[in-house]
Amino acid sequence: MALSTSVHDLRTLIRSHHPLIVIETVEEERVLALLQSVVAQERMPLFEWSVTRGLTRHGEGPAISKITATPLAVLQHLQGLTVEAIFWLKDMTPHLQDSAVARQLREVSHHFGRSRTTCVLTGHPIALPLDIEKIAVHLELQLPDRNELQTMLKNVLESLGPRTSLRRPRSTTVVQSILSTIDDSTAANRGPSVNERETILSALKGLTLHQARQVITQCVVEDGALSANDVQRILKRKVQAIKDGGLLEYYPLEDNRFELGGFANLKSWLERAKVGFTAEAKALNLTPPRGIMLVGVPGCGKSLAAKAIAKEWQLPLLKLDAGRLFDKFVGESEKNFRKAIETAESLSPIVLWIDEIEKAMAAGGGSGEADAGLSRRLFGAFLTWLQEKKQEVFVVATANNLALLPPELLRKGRFDEIFFVDLPDDIERESIWKIHLGLRKQDVKQFDLIKIVSASDGFSGSEIEQAVVAALYRALHQKTPLTTDLLIEELTATVPLSVTRREDIDQLRETAQGRFVNVR
Repeated sequence: MALSTSVHDLRTLIRSHHPLIVIETVEEERVLALLQSVVAQERMPLFEWSVTRGLTRHGEGPAISKITATPLAVLQHLQGLTVEAIFWLKDMTPHLQDSAVARQLREVSHHFGRSRTTCVLTGHPIALPLDIEKIAVHLELQLPDRNELQTMLKNVLESLGPRTSLRRPRSTTVVQSILSTIDDSTAANRGPSVNERETILSALKGLTLHQARQVITQCVVEDGALSANDVQRILKRKVQAIKDGGLLEYYPLEDNRFELGGFANLKSWLERAKVGFTAEAKALNLTPPRGIMLVGVPGCGKSLAAKAIAKEWQLPLLKLDAGRLFDKFVGESEKNFRKAIETAESLSPIVLWIDEIEKAMAAGGGSGEADAGLSRRLFGAFLTWLQEKKQEVFVVATANNLALLPPELLRKGRFDEIFFVDLPDDIERESIWKIHLGLRKQDVKQFDLIKIVSASDGFSGSEIEQAVVAALYRALHQKTPLTTDLLIEELTATVPLSVTRREDIDQLRETAQGRFVNVR
Protein backbone atom coordinates (compact mmCIF):
# COMPACT_ATOMS: atom_id res chain seq x y z
CA MET A 1 0.00 0.00 0.00
CA ALA A 2 1.51 3.28 -1.04
CA LEU A 3 1.43 6.02 1.57
CA SER A 4 -1.00 8.04 -0.55
CA THR A 5 -3.39 5.08 -0.49
CA SER A 6 -3.01 4.89 3.28
CA VAL A 7 -3.96 8.58 3.57
CA HIS A 8 -7.13 7.94 1.59
CA ASP A 9 -7.99 4.86 3.67
CA LEU A 10 -7.37 6.63 6.98
CA ARG A 11 -9.44 9.65 5.98
CA THR A 12 -12.28 7.34 5.01
CA LEU A 13 -12.15 5.60 8.38
CA ILE A 14 -12.11 8.90 10.27
CA ARG A 15 -14.98 10.37 8.25
CA SER A 16 -17.04 7.23 8.89
CA HIS A 17 -16.62 7.67 12.66
CA HIS A 18 -14.28 4.79 13.47
CA PRO A 19 -13.06 5.72 16.95
CA LEU A 20 -10.23 3.18 17.30
CA ILE A 21 -7.70 2.51 14.52
CA VAL A 22 -4.73 0.17 14.94
CA ILE A 23 -1.53 0.39 12.86
CA GLU A 24 0.92 -2.39 13.68
CA THR A 25 4.36 -0.98 12.89
CA VAL A 26 7.58 0.29 14.43
CA GLU A 27 7.99 2.93 11.71
CA GLU A 28 6.68 5.88 13.67
CA GLU A 29 8.20 8.32 11.20
CA ARG A 30 5.94 6.97 8.44
CA VAL A 31 2.93 7.02 10.78
CA LEU A 32 3.66 10.65 11.59
CA ALA A 33 3.85 11.56 7.89
CA LEU A 34 0.54 9.76 7.34
CA LEU A 35 -1.19 11.49 10.26
CA GLN A 36 0.18 14.92 9.34
CA SER A 37 -1.21 14.56 5.83
CA VAL A 38 -4.60 13.47 7.15
CA VAL A 39 -4.99 16.23 9.76
CA ALA A 40 -3.93 18.84 7.21
CA GLN A 41 -6.65 17.71 4.81
CA GLU A 42 -9.27 17.24 7.51
CA ARG A 43 -8.26 20.43 9.35
CA MET A 44 -8.01 18.67 12.69
CA PRO A 45 -5.38 18.94 15.45
CA LEU A 46 -3.01 16.04 16.16
CA PHE A 47 -2.12 14.97 19.70
CA GLU A 48 0.54 12.39 20.64
CA TRP A 49 0.87 10.30 23.78
CA SER A 50 3.69 8.14 25.11
CA VAL A 51 4.33 6.86 28.61
CA THR A 52 7.54 8.95 28.75
CA ARG A 53 6.14 12.33 27.61
CA GLY A 54 2.45 12.18 28.39
CA LEU A 55 -0.10 13.84 26.09
CA THR A 56 1.24 16.64 23.89
CA ARG A 57 -0.07 18.56 20.93
CA HIS A 58 2.11 17.80 17.92
CA GLY A 59 4.76 20.45 17.40
CA GLU A 60 4.47 21.81 20.92
CA GLY A 61 6.77 21.18 23.88
CA PRO A 62 5.56 20.16 27.34
CA ALA A 63 2.74 17.77 28.17
CA ILE A 64 -0.75 19.19 28.41
CA SER A 65 -0.97 17.93 31.96
CA LYS A 66 1.43 16.00 34.14
CA ILE A 67 -1.31 13.58 35.09
CA THR A 68 -1.58 12.31 31.49
CA ALA A 69 1.64 10.30 31.77
CA THR A 70 -0.11 7.07 32.82
CA PRO A 71 -2.33 5.11 30.39
CA LEU A 72 -5.40 5.22 32.61
CA ALA A 73 -5.00 8.94 33.30
CA VAL A 74 -4.71 9.95 29.65
CA LEU A 75 -7.77 7.89 28.70
CA GLN A 76 -9.74 9.47 31.54
CA HIS A 77 -8.62 12.86 30.24
CA LEU A 78 -9.77 12.00 26.70
CA GLN A 79 -13.15 10.92 28.05
CA GLY A 80 -13.96 14.49 28.99
CA LEU A 81 -12.89 16.17 25.72
CA THR A 82 -15.26 17.49 23.08
CA VAL A 83 -12.71 18.66 20.49
CA GLU A 84 -12.55 16.79 17.17
CA ALA A 85 -8.96 15.59 16.88
CA ILE A 86 -6.72 12.60 16.23
CA PHE A 87 -5.03 11.15 19.30
CA TRP A 88 -1.97 9.06 18.50
CA LEU A 89 -1.34 6.63 21.39
CA LYS A 90 2.10 5.06 21.10
CA ASP A 91 2.73 1.60 22.61
CA MET A 92 -0.57 1.67 24.48
CA THR A 93 -1.52 -1.95 23.77
CA PRO A 94 0.68 -3.66 26.44
CA HIS A 95 -1.14 -1.60 29.07
CA LEU A 96 -4.51 -2.96 27.92
CA GLN A 97 -3.84 -6.11 29.94
CA ASP A 98 -4.96 -3.96 32.87
CA SER A 99 -8.74 -4.39 32.98
CA ALA A 100 -9.27 -0.78 34.12
CA VAL A 101 -7.26 0.61 31.18
CA ALA A 102 -9.07 -1.67 28.73
CA ARG A 103 -12.46 -0.66 30.12
CA GLN A 104 -11.58 3.04 29.93
CA LEU A 105 -10.50 2.68 26.29
CA ARG A 106 -13.85 1.08 25.46
CA GLU A 107 -15.65 4.02 27.07
CA VAL A 108 -13.48 6.52 25.19
CA SER A 109 -14.22 4.70 21.93
CA HIS A 110 -17.93 4.84 22.63
CA HIS A 111 -17.63 8.57 23.37
CA PHE A 112 -15.60 9.27 20.21
CA GLY A 113 -17.91 7.18 18.01
CA ARG A 114 -20.31 10.11 17.68
CA SER A 115 -17.76 12.32 15.89
CA ARG A 116 -14.64 12.23 13.71
CA THR A 117 -12.42 12.08 16.79
CA THR A 118 -10.19 9.02 16.60
CA CYS A 119 -7.59 7.18 18.65
CA VAL A 120 -4.75 5.69 16.59
CA LEU A 121 -2.83 2.92 18.36
CA THR A 122 0.65 1.95 17.10
CA GLY A 123 3.31 -0.52 18.16
CA HIS A 124 4.67 -3.94 17.27
CA PRO A 125 3.56 -6.56 17.95
CA ILE A 126 -0.01 -5.65 18.83
CA ALA A 127 -2.22 -8.14 20.67
CA LEU A 128 -5.55 -6.65 21.69
CA PRO A 129 -7.97 -8.06 24.27
CA LEU A 130 -10.92 -9.66 22.49
CA ASP A 131 -13.42 -7.04 23.65
CA ILE A 132 -11.15 -4.27 22.27
CA GLU A 133 -10.51 -6.22 19.05
CA LYS A 134 -14.25 -6.20 18.35
CA ILE A 135 -14.41 -2.39 18.17
CA ALA A 136 -10.99 -1.72 16.56
CA VAL A 137 -10.22 -1.52 12.85
CA HIS A 138 -6.76 -2.36 11.51
CA LEU A 139 -5.00 -0.23 8.92
CA GLU A 140 -2.10 -2.00 7.24
CA LEU A 141 0.93 0.18 6.58
CA GLN A 142 2.72 -1.76 3.88
CA LEU A 143 6.31 -1.51 2.76
CA PRO A 144 7.30 1.80 1.14
CA ASP A 145 6.70 2.18 -2.57
CA ARG A 146 9.07 3.66 -5.13
CA ASN A 147 8.00 7.27 -4.49
CA GLU A 148 8.62 7.01 -0.74
CA LEU A 149 12.01 5.40 -1.32
CA GLN A 150 12.93 8.09 -3.86
CA THR A 151 11.99 10.87 -1.44
CA MET A 152 13.97 9.21 1.34
CA LEU A 153 16.99 8.81 -0.93
CA LYS A 154 16.92 12.48 -1.91
CA ASN A 155 16.56 13.61 1.72
CA VAL A 156 19.44 11.42 2.92
CA LEU A 157 21.77 12.66 0.20
CA GLU A 158 20.87 16.27 0.91
CA SER A 159 21.45 15.85 4.65
CA LEU A 160 24.77 14.03 4.23
CA GLY A 161 26.17 16.21 1.45
CA PRO A 162 27.81 18.95 3.54
CA ARG A 163 28.94 16.49 6.20
CA THR A 164 30.69 14.17 3.78
CA SER A 165 32.28 17.08 1.94
CA LEU A 166 34.25 17.94 5.10
CA ARG A 167 35.80 14.50 5.06
CA ARG A 168 36.23 14.00 1.33
CA PRO A 169 36.68 17.03 -0.92
CA ARG A 170 34.94 15.50 -3.93
CA SER A 171 31.93 14.20 -1.98
CA THR A 172 29.78 17.28 -2.49
CA THR A 173 30.21 17.09 -6.25
CA VAL A 174 29.31 13.41 -6.27
CA VAL A 175 26.30 13.91 -4.02
CA GLN A 176 25.02 16.83 -6.08
CA SER A 177 25.39 14.72 -9.21
CA ILE A 178 23.32 11.96 -7.65
CA LEU A 179 20.77 14.45 -6.36
CA SER A 180 20.20 15.73 -9.86
CA THR A 181 19.29 12.22 -10.97
CA ILE A 182 16.68 11.86 -8.22
CA ASP A 183 14.52 14.53 -9.85
CA ASP A 184 12.86 13.00 -12.90
CA SER A 185 12.63 16.35 -14.62
CA THR A 186 16.41 16.77 -14.69
CA ALA A 187 17.23 13.08 -14.98
CA ALA A 188 15.74 12.56 -18.40
CA ASN A 189 18.92 13.49 -20.25
CA ARG A 190 21.51 12.01 -17.93
CA GLY A 191 21.51 8.43 -19.33
CA PRO A 192 23.67 6.19 -17.11
CA SER A 193 22.93 8.22 -13.95
CA VAL A 194 19.22 7.52 -14.34
CA ASN A 195 20.01 3.83 -14.71
CA GLU A 196 22.04 3.91 -11.51
CA ARG A 197 19.18 5.55 -9.68
CA GLU A 198 16.70 2.95 -10.89
CA THR A 199 19.05 0.12 -9.95
CA ILE A 200 19.45 1.49 -6.44
CA LEU A 201 15.70 2.07 -5.97
CA SER A 202 14.97 -1.42 -7.24
CA ALA A 203 17.46 -2.90 -4.77
CA LEU A 204 15.81 -0.99 -1.91
CA LYS A 205 12.38 -2.50 -2.62
CA GLY A 206 11.31 -4.83 0.18
CA LEU A 207 13.06 -2.89 2.97
CA THR A 208 11.29 -0.73 5.51
CA LEU A 209 11.97 2.98 5.20
CA HIS A 210 14.17 2.86 8.29
CA GLN A 211 16.19 -0.08 6.94
CA ALA A 212 16.57 1.62 3.55
CA ARG A 213 17.74 4.85 5.17
CA GLN A 214 20.29 3.00 7.30
CA VAL A 215 21.91 1.17 4.41
CA ILE A 216 21.97 4.26 2.15
CA THR A 217 23.54 6.32 4.92
CA GLN A 218 26.13 3.60 5.50
CA CYS A 219 27.05 3.52 1.81
CA VAL A 220 27.48 7.29 1.57
CA VAL A 221 29.39 7.66 4.85
CA GLU A 222 31.79 4.80 4.07
CA ASP A 223 32.41 5.60 0.40
CA GLY A 224 31.69 9.33 0.23
CA ALA A 225 29.44 8.54 -2.73
CA LEU A 226 26.56 6.42 -3.89
CA SER A 227 26.48 4.41 -7.10
CA ALA A 228 25.28 1.15 -8.61
CA ASN A 229 28.35 -0.47 -7.03
CA ASP A 230 26.56 -0.25 -3.68
CA VAL A 231 23.72 -2.47 -4.86
CA GLN A 232 25.42 -5.61 -3.48
CA ARG A 233 25.61 -4.04 -0.04
CA ILE A 234 21.93 -3.11 -0.24
CA LEU A 235 21.02 -6.64 -1.33
CA LYS A 236 22.94 -8.14 1.59
CA ARG A 237 20.98 -5.92 3.96
CA LYS A 238 17.76 -7.08 2.29
CA VAL A 239 18.72 -10.74 2.66
CA GLN A 240 19.41 -10.18 6.35
CA ALA A 241 16.09 -8.36 6.85
CA ILE A 242 14.17 -11.22 5.21
CA LYS A 243 16.09 -13.77 7.28
CA ASP A 244 15.33 -11.86 10.48
CA GLY A 245 11.62 -12.00 9.63
CA GLY A 246 11.74 -15.80 10.00
CA LEU A 247 9.12 -16.53 7.31
CA LEU A 248 11.09 -16.47 4.08
CA GLU A 249 14.44 -17.42 2.61
CA TYR A 250 15.97 -15.26 -0.10
CA TYR A 251 18.22 -16.69 -2.82
CA PRO A 252 19.93 -13.89 -4.78
CA LEU A 253 20.30 -14.51 -8.48
CA GLU A 254 24.08 -14.37 -8.33
CA ASP A 255 24.15 -17.22 -5.75
CA ASN A 256 21.92 -19.51 -7.82
CA ARG A 257 24.16 -22.17 -9.38
CA PHE A 258 21.76 -25.11 -9.26
CA GLU A 259 21.64 -27.57 -12.16
CA LEU A 260 18.61 -29.65 -13.14
CA GLY A 261 19.05 -33.00 -14.84
CA GLY A 262 16.24 -34.13 -17.15
CA PHE A 263 12.83 -32.42 -16.84
CA ALA A 264 12.62 -31.89 -20.62
CA ASN A 265 8.88 -31.12 -20.69
CA LEU A 266 9.20 -28.60 -17.86
CA LYS A 267 12.16 -26.87 -19.52
CA SER A 268 10.26 -26.65 -22.79
CA TRP A 269 7.23 -25.15 -21.02
CA LEU A 270 9.40 -22.60 -19.23
CA GLU A 271 10.93 -21.50 -22.50
CA ARG A 272 7.47 -20.78 -23.92
CA ALA A 273 6.11 -19.19 -20.73
CA LYS A 274 9.04 -16.77 -20.50
CA VAL A 275 7.52 -14.90 -23.44
CA GLY A 276 4.67 -13.84 -21.14
CA PHE A 277 6.96 -11.37 -19.36
CA THR A 278 7.93 -9.50 -22.54
CA ALA A 279 6.68 -6.14 -23.78
CA GLU A 280 5.18 -7.85 -26.83
CA ALA A 281 2.94 -9.96 -24.59
CA LYS A 282 1.83 -6.87 -22.64
CA ALA A 283 1.00 -5.13 -25.92
CA LEU A 284 -1.46 -7.96 -26.65
CA ASN A 285 -3.01 -7.60 -23.15
CA LEU A 286 -1.51 -10.93 -22.09
CA THR A 287 -0.80 -11.25 -18.38
CA PRO A 288 2.43 -12.90 -17.21
CA PRO A 289 2.14 -16.57 -16.15
CA ARG A 290 0.84 -16.98 -12.60
CA GLY A 291 2.73 -20.09 -11.62
CA ILE A 292 2.99 -23.86 -11.66
CA MET A 293 2.61 -26.71 -9.20
CA LEU A 294 5.03 -29.62 -8.95
CA VAL A 295 3.64 -32.76 -7.33
CA GLY A 296 5.12 -36.21 -7.05
CA VAL A 297 7.65 -38.52 -5.45
CA PRO A 298 9.76 -36.98 -2.65
CA GLY A 299 13.42 -36.43 -3.46
CA CYS A 300 12.97 -36.37 -7.23
CA GLY A 301 13.82 -32.74 -7.94
CA LYS A 302 10.78 -30.58 -7.16
CA SER A 303 12.75 -28.25 -4.90
CA LEU A 304 15.68 -28.22 -7.30
CA ALA A 305 13.30 -27.35 -10.14
CA ALA A 306 12.09 -24.26 -8.26
CA LYS A 307 15.68 -23.05 -7.93
CA ALA A 308 16.44 -23.90 -11.55
CA ILE A 309 13.42 -21.90 -12.77
CA ALA A 310 14.73 -18.78 -11.03
CA LYS A 311 18.14 -19.37 -12.60
CA GLU A 312 16.69 -19.93 -16.06
CA TRP A 313 14.61 -16.74 -15.91
CA GLN A 314 17.40 -14.70 -14.28
CA LEU A 315 15.23 -13.80 -11.27
CA PRO A 316 15.86 -13.95 -7.52
CA LEU A 317 14.10 -16.71 -5.58
CA LEU A 318 12.02 -16.35 -2.42
CA LYS A 319 11.16 -19.52 -0.49
CA LEU A 320 8.14 -19.76 1.79
CA ASP A 321 7.98 -22.85 3.98
CA ALA A 322 4.24 -23.40 4.44
CA GLY A 323 4.81 -24.86 7.91
CA ARG A 324 6.23 -21.53 9.12
CA LEU A 325 2.92 -19.77 8.54
CA PHE A 326 1.28 -21.35 11.53
CA ASP A 327 1.54 -19.58 14.83
CA LYS A 328 0.25 -20.39 18.29
CA PHE A 329 -1.48 -17.00 18.54
CA VAL A 330 -4.93 -16.60 17.00
CA GLY A 331 -4.79 -14.47 13.86
CA GLU A 332 -1.00 -14.56 13.54
CA SER A 333 -0.97 -17.18 10.76
CA GLU A 334 -3.12 -15.04 8.46
CA LYS A 335 -0.90 -12.08 9.31
CA ASN A 336 2.19 -14.15 8.51
CA PHE A 337 0.71 -15.05 5.12
CA ARG A 338 -0.10 -11.42 4.29
CA LYS A 339 3.39 -10.37 5.34
CA ALA A 340 5.01 -13.04 3.16
CA ILE A 341 2.92 -12.06 0.14
CA GLU A 342 3.58 -8.36 0.70
CA THR A 343 7.33 -9.03 0.80
CA ALA A 344 7.17 -11.11 -2.38
CA GLU A 345 5.22 -8.41 -4.22
CA SER A 346 7.61 -5.69 -3.08
CA LEU A 347 10.50 -7.66 -4.60
CA SER A 348 8.83 -8.37 -7.96
CA PRO A 349 9.76 -9.56 -10.50
CA ILE A 350 10.60 -12.68 -8.48
CA VAL A 351 9.98 -16.42 -8.23
CA LEU A 352 8.07 -17.37 -5.07
CA TRP A 353 8.62 -20.99 -4.08
CA ILE A 354 5.98 -22.34 -1.67
CA ASP A 355 7.46 -25.56 -0.33
CA GLU A 356 5.15 -28.40 0.75
CA ILE A 357 2.04 -26.35 0.18
CA GLU A 358 -0.18 -29.14 1.50
CA LYS A 359 0.99 -28.31 5.05
CA ALA A 360 -0.87 -25.00 4.88
CA MET A 361 -3.79 -26.03 2.65
CA ALA A 362 -4.53 -29.50 4.04
CA ALA A 363 -7.97 -28.67 5.41
CA GLY A 364 -8.72 -25.97 2.88
CA GLY A 365 -11.29 -28.03 1.03
CA GLY A 366 -13.04 -29.20 4.16
CA SER A 367 -14.52 -27.66 7.26
CA GLY A 368 -11.18 -26.81 8.85
CA GLU A 369 -12.58 -27.81 12.24
CA ALA A 370 -9.29 -29.39 13.29
CA ASP A 371 -7.60 -25.98 13.33
CA ALA A 372 -10.63 -23.73 13.91
CA GLY A 373 -10.90 -23.01 10.18
CA LEU A 374 -7.35 -21.63 9.92
CA SER A 375 -6.24 -23.70 6.92
CA ARG A 376 -9.55 -22.96 5.16
CA ARG A 377 -8.98 -19.22 5.58
CA LEU A 378 -5.39 -19.50 4.36
CA PHE A 379 -6.58 -21.54 1.40
CA GLY A 380 -9.16 -18.90 0.47
CA ALA A 381 -6.67 -16.06 0.87
CA PHE A 382 -4.11 -17.86 -1.28
CA LEU A 383 -6.58 -18.61 -4.09
CA THR A 384 -7.82 -15.02 -4.12
CA TRP A 385 -4.29 -13.65 -4.30
CA LEU A 386 -3.24 -16.13 -6.98
CA GLN A 387 -6.17 -15.13 -9.19
CA GLU A 388 -5.94 -11.36 -8.66
CA LYS A 389 -2.24 -10.57 -8.16
CA LYS A 390 -0.93 -7.77 -10.36
CA GLN A 391 2.78 -7.91 -9.58
CA GLU A 392 5.16 -10.19 -11.46
CA VAL A 393 5.42 -12.91 -8.82
CA PHE A 394 5.73 -16.35 -10.41
CA VAL A 395 4.60 -19.02 -7.95
CA VAL A 396 6.22 -22.45 -7.86
CA ALA A 397 4.29 -24.64 -5.40
CA THR A 398 5.61 -28.08 -4.49
CA ALA A 399 3.66 -30.91 -2.87
CA ASN A 400 4.45 -34.47 -1.84
CA ASN A 401 1.01 -35.64 -0.68
CA LEU A 402 -1.84 -35.13 -3.13
CA ALA A 403 -4.35 -36.63 -0.70
CA LEU A 404 -3.98 -33.60 1.58
CA LEU A 405 -4.57 -31.02 -1.14
CA PRO A 406 -8.11 -29.66 -1.65
CA PRO A 407 -9.49 -30.51 -5.11
CA GLU A 408 -10.15 -26.82 -5.86
CA LEU A 409 -6.41 -26.20 -5.89
CA LEU A 410 -5.80 -28.88 -8.51
CA ARG A 411 -8.43 -27.90 -11.03
CA LYS A 412 -7.37 -26.39 -14.34
CA GLY A 413 -6.92 -22.64 -14.25
CA ARG A 414 -5.62 -22.25 -10.71
CA PHE A 415 -2.06 -22.70 -11.92
CA ASP A 416 -0.83 -22.31 -15.48
CA GLU A 417 0.21 -25.95 -15.37
CA ILE A 418 0.56 -28.84 -12.90
CA PHE A 419 3.53 -31.15 -13.42
CA PHE A 420 4.01 -34.65 -12.05
CA VAL A 421 7.55 -35.55 -10.98
CA ASP A 422 8.24 -39.28 -11.14
CA LEU A 423 11.39 -41.28 -10.40
CA PRO A 424 14.14 -40.54 -12.96
CA ASP A 425 14.61 -42.86 -15.93
CA ASP A 426 17.96 -44.18 -17.20
CA ILE A 427 18.88 -41.05 -19.18
CA GLU A 428 18.01 -38.73 -16.32
CA ARG A 429 19.85 -40.85 -13.75
CA GLU A 430 22.96 -40.66 -15.93
CA SER A 431 22.63 -36.87 -16.01
CA ILE A 432 22.15 -36.77 -12.21
CA TRP A 433 25.22 -38.96 -11.61
CA LYS A 434 27.32 -36.67 -13.79
CA ILE A 435 26.13 -33.56 -11.94
CA HIS A 436 26.83 -34.88 -8.43
CA LEU A 437 30.14 -36.50 -9.29
CA GLY A 438 31.22 -33.28 -10.99
CA LEU A 439 30.19 -31.17 -8.00
CA ARG A 440 32.51 -33.33 -5.83
CA LYS A 441 35.43 -32.84 -8.25
CA GLN A 442 35.33 -36.38 -9.60
CA ASP A 443 36.30 -37.22 -13.19
CA VAL A 444 33.17 -38.83 -14.63
CA LYS A 445 35.25 -40.68 -17.25
CA GLN A 446 36.82 -42.76 -14.47
CA PHE A 447 33.50 -44.46 -13.65
CA ASP A 448 31.42 -47.13 -15.40
CA LEU A 449 28.29 -45.01 -15.78
CA ILE A 450 26.30 -47.73 -17.55
CA LYS A 451 26.82 -50.07 -14.59
CA ILE A 452 26.10 -47.36 -12.01
CA VAL A 453 22.95 -46.14 -13.79
CA SER A 454 21.63 -49.69 -13.96
CA ALA A 455 22.36 -50.35 -10.29
CA SER A 456 20.53 -47.15 -9.28
CA ASP A 457 17.25 -48.10 -10.96
CA GLY A 458 14.40 -46.94 -8.66
CA PHE A 459 16.56 -44.37 -6.85
CA SER A 460 15.51 -40.73 -6.58
CA GLY A 461 17.82 -37.82 -7.31
CA SER A 462 18.39 -37.09 -3.63
CA GLU A 463 19.17 -40.76 -2.95
CA ILE A 464 21.75 -40.72 -5.75
CA GLU A 465 23.34 -37.61 -4.27
CA GLN A 466 23.48 -39.23 -0.85
CA ALA A 467 25.09 -42.35 -2.35
CA VAL A 468 27.86 -40.18 -3.86
CA VAL A 469 28.45 -38.39 -0.55
CA ALA A 470 28.46 -41.60 1.53
CA ALA A 471 30.79 -43.38 -0.90
CA LEU A 472 33.19 -40.42 -0.84
CA TYR A 473 33.29 -40.52 2.96
CA ARG A 474 34.10 -44.23 2.79
CA ALA A 475 36.82 -43.59 0.22
CA LEU A 476 38.39 -40.88 2.38
CA HIS A 477 38.29 -43.17 5.42
CA GLN A 478 39.95 -45.97 3.47
CA LYS A 479 42.38 -43.49 1.88
CA THR A 480 41.52 -44.77 -1.60
CA PRO A 481 40.06 -43.03 -4.69
CA LEU A 482 36.33 -43.17 -5.27
CA THR A 483 35.53 -46.08 -7.59
CA THR A 484 32.56 -47.61 -9.37
CA ASP A 485 32.59 -50.55 -6.94
CA LEU A 486 32.40 -48.23 -3.90
CA LEU A 487 29.39 -46.44 -5.40
CA ILE A 488 27.61 -49.72 -6.17
CA GLU A 489 28.35 -51.00 -2.66
CA GLU A 490 26.67 -47.92 -1.27
CA LEU A 491 23.67 -48.37 -3.56
CA THR A 492 23.36 -52.04 -2.55
CA ALA A 493 23.30 -51.08 1.13
CA THR A 494 20.50 -48.56 0.57
CA VAL A 495 16.79 -49.39 0.39
CA PRO A 496 15.28 -46.68 -1.83
CA LEU A 497 11.97 -44.94 -1.29
CA SER A 498 10.55 -46.75 -4.32
CA VAL A 499 10.74 -49.95 -2.25
CA THR A 500 9.83 -48.72 1.23
CA ARG A 501 6.86 -46.70 -0.05
CA ARG A 502 5.95 -48.60 -3.19
CA GLU A 503 2.19 -48.44 -2.50
CA ASP A 504 2.22 -44.68 -1.95
CA ILE A 505 4.19 -44.08 -5.15
CA ASP A 506 1.85 -46.32 -7.14
CA GLN A 507 -1.10 -44.34 -5.78
CA LEU A 508 0.58 -41.06 -6.77
CA ARG A 509 1.14 -42.31 -10.31
CA GLU A 510 -2.46 -43.49 -10.59
CA THR A 511 -3.80 -40.12 -9.44
CA ALA A 512 -1.52 -38.19 -11.80
CA GLN A 513 -2.31 -40.33 -14.83
CA GLY A 514 -4.13 -38.20 -17.41
CA ARG A 515 -4.45 -35.22 -15.03
CA PHE A 516 -1.00 -33.71 -14.85
CA VAL A 517 1.83 -33.15 -17.31
CA ASN A 518 4.90 -35.32 -16.77
CA VAL A 519 8.07 -33.25 -16.37
CA ARG A 520 10.15 -35.86 -18.20
